[in-house]
Parts: sequence; C-alpha cells; structure tokens
Amino acid sequence: MKRVLIVGAGGHAQVAADALLRSMQIAPTAEPIGFLDDDPRLMGASILGLPVLGPLAEIGSFSHDAVFVAIGDNATRARLFVHLVSEGEDIVNVVHPNAVLAPSVQLGRGILVCASAVVNTGTAIADNSVVNTGATVDHHCTIGAHCHIAPGVHLGGNVKIGEGSFLGIGTVVIPGRRIGEWSIVGAGSVVTRDIPSNVTAVGLPARVVKAHPVDRHQESRG
Repeated sequence: MKRVLIVGAGGHAQVAADALLRSMQIAPTAEPIGFLDDDPRLMGASILGLPVLGPLAEIGSFSHDAVFVAIGDNATRARLFVHLVSEGEDIVNVVHPNAVLAPSVQLGRGILVCASAVVNTGTAIADNSVVNTGATVDHHCTIGAHCHIAPGVHLGGNVKIGEGSFLGIGTVVIPGRRIGEWSIVGAGSVVTRDIPSNVTAVGLPARVVKAHPVDRHQESRG
C-alpha cells in the first residue's frame, strides 16, 4: 500500500483525504499519512485523524511513497504539481468510491474525482484536474491538465475543456462545445457556444465579460 502525503490542509484537501480514507475501506491501495501545509497556524493540528506534519519544503523529512496535490486554485495546484513531478515524486489519483467511472475512461496523474461524480465512456482527463462533487461528464469529453470542474457541473458529450480552465458550480455545457485554456465560466452559466482561451464568461447563455492577461498562469508552467 502506498503511503500518501497530501499537499494542502484546507477544505479541498480534506475532501481528498476523506475520499482516500473511504477508499481504504473497500480497496486499500493508498493510505493518507498526513498533510503538508505552509500555514504555521496548522502545524501539529489533527484533521480527520491525520496530522499536519509541516510545510511543503520539509517533504523530504517524512517517509512516504507518493503525494497528492490538494489545492483548489488551478494555477497554484499546477505550479506545485509541476514542481513535485520535477522532484521525482509519485503523484497518485484520488477517486471517491461513490464516483462512477466507465471502464474506458483515461486518467492522467494527480486527478481528484469526488463523491457522486459520473464520468462516462470515452472521456480523457489529463494530469492534475478535479471533477468535483456531483459533477457529470458525458461520453467522449476531453478535460485538459490543471482544470477544475466544480460541484454540480454537467458536461454534454464531446465537450473539450482546455488546460487550466475553471467551470463554476452548476455550469452546464451543451454537447460538442469547446472551452479554451485558462478560462473561467461563472457559476450557473449555460455554455451554448465555444468559449475562447484566457477569458471569463458568465450568463445564460454564457458570454465573455473579461479577458485575462495571456501570461497570468505562466508561473504554473515552470
């Protein structure tokens, strides 16, 4: 069984830890052994029965087999993921036992699939992405690296989500639409046409309301 350090100790990290703990009851392949977090106020705390061991810089001080990056913000999660991969860390996936994944689903590394999420046949999810609580991803979708599909999002078939994009709670994307890289779709929006890269889009139907600097996420790419 792999002993897993969880990077982060906030709410998102606690969701990941809970999924690992529940998975151990069914198919014990990975055991969470504690959190790493840079907030000094958390040092020595116990969360879900697991200790906050220290800051990320001290990762080498703790015996472990693998890590999981449990940070909600896409750019921060991407930066840490890239750094840990470069350091040779084994980064595991965390799939809640109540999630439903078709056998043909392809997963990269460092992916979190939360409780009651459904990922249907032919879908591919790249490294370090999140499919959050109760989200549904229909057939033959493509989700790029470092994305966050928030709770209650529904993607129709053949949807493509570009690297680093964030879809807010309750977003609906009709079949065949594309969302570019590092874009944000506001909560409750309905995407009926393609969304370009590096923008924020909101509404029913979703419309672009803001453009982002193209280099705003360059730090995450190393």
